[in-house]
Amino acid sequence: MQEQYSVGIYARLSRDDERAGESVSIENQKEMLARYVREQGWTLYDYYCDDGVSGTTFDRPGFNRLVQDATDHKINLVLTKDLSRLGRDYIEAGKYTDFIFPSLGCRFIALNDGVDTIRKNNEMLVILKNVMNDLYARDTSNKIKAVKLSTFKAGKYVGCYAPLGYRKSAADKHILEIDPVTAPVVRHIFDLRLQGNGFRKIALILNAEKVPAPRTFYYMAEGRENHRGETPFWNDVT
Repeated sequence: MQEQYSVGIYARLSRDDERAGESVSIENQKEMLARYVREQGWTLYDYYCDDGVSGTTFDRPGFNRLVQDATDHKINLVLTKDLSRLGRDYIEAGKYTDFIFPSLGCRFIALNDGVDTIRKNNEMLVILKNVMNDLYARDTSNKIKAVKLSTFKAGKYVGCYAPLGYRKSAADKHILEIDPVTAPVVRHIFDLRLQGNGFRKIALILNAEKVPAPRTFYYMAEGRENHRGETPFWNDVT
């Protein structure tokens, strides 16, 4: 009699994958894996997704929920597109495929890599794939650092956000230009400081004047709302 499987589909996409142009979008992964589950006649319990999270860390919300459901025996099969979706740290990835999932009675399949822990002859394949994924992550990280360093040495800006009072040029995001919206705020802060006000007093004045805090300006510039819960007020360490 064929064993009944309650499947947890795990999908992950990192910023490095996007930079490399890999066609591994979360939706594509889910669609492909769900089709495979249907073809096998298994039961899909849930999707577990981490979007924009590096594979070099295993502390991910979606992955943590998947492990918890496996621990609670809500799922007994974890299905991913390939081993790199599980993670790109070969020691941690091996810990899950070789010890944690088996100890929970949970089968693991990396579909495109042909990895299936129910088979007893693919241990070496798993090791090699995990090592390759680890090396890929390290190589990608080094390349990104090298590009940023080269850009920095060329006198260009490499930060994610422009400092308050500036904005990134529309022609080149590595060039800063004075922002007509926030520059007056910076000048106002300098004037207040020259008048002898301390940082805390300046923050109180700006809040009393209802001047938006820096993060609020960033969200306004991007045309979106603040859903991250940061304080919308100035303080002495803003």
